[in-house]
Amino acid sequence: MKDLKQLTEYYYNNGNYNCAETIIRAANECYDLQITQEDMKMFGGFGSGMYAGLVCGALAAGVAVLSKLIITEKAKDNADEVRRIINGFVRTFKERLQGTSCRELRPLHFSVEERCLKTVLLAAEVLDEKVKEVI
Repeated sequence: MKDLKQLTEYYYNNGNYNCAETIIRAANECYDLQITQEDMKMFGGFGSGMYAGLVCGALAAGVAVLSKLIITEKAKDNADEVRRIINGFVRTFKERLQGTSCRELRPLHFSVEERCLKTVLLAAEVLDEKVKEVI
């Protein structure tokens, strides 16, 4: 298995993808999620907090990855497990990154030189920890 943080750094720096696109592409490769290139376009609109400074795209993509791994058909089929895992991911993300929205995270982790690289690397770290708990 390839390293999620390394793939995240590669896609962010070399692919010119936003935070959500970066996480979903790196996770797709790392965990063999079998998400098509066409389907990955759905994550483009989550960049920059849905282009409104709202929920961080890296967080949204992380929830999508965990959902793909733990939901068999629909979330209600194993709602307690889904709630526990997703809640744990969001809680850890919020603690480690000190927020969940782009408005909160940008002042803490953004730089002109690296853009949101620090954010996506921290998000990848938290996501990888959660994935290892569930697979």
